[in-house]
Amino acid sequence: QVQVLESGGGSVQAGGSLTLSCAASGSIFSINSMSWYRQAPGKPAPGKQRELVALIGNNGRTLYADSVKGRFTISRDNAKNTMSLQMFSLKPEDTAVYYCNAHVDYTDSAGVAKKGMIYWGKGTLVTVSS
Repeated sequence: QVQVLESGGGSVQAGGSLTLSCAASGSIFSINSMSWYRQAPGKPAPGKQRELVALIGNNGRTLYADSVKGRFTISRDNAKNTMSLQMFSLKPEDTAVYYCNAHVDYTDSAGVAKKGMIYWGKGTLVTVSS
């Protein structure tokens, strides 16, 4: 089985910085894309589910939400199956639970290859105060 675990959340004042980390573990033989999503606290408004913040492919290509371009930087270490999100110039509207998402190829306990499986972490809370 595969586990995805985030770390690094916390509270910071507006203008501050935080770095989130994500680690995938298990009988993984390949991770395709990895990404960060976020969801603001409280009940989401219709159409306002988890928002894609940033994505990185296994070739290193990246994609960012317009709201974080120039402020956030996503990176990954393919050898360690880890990913990071450096967040600078944080704003109160960045307050959210941040989730790690990984598209994984792995071998299950029976030795069967499972490809393109999607795993989510449980999330880490980032709070930005004004």
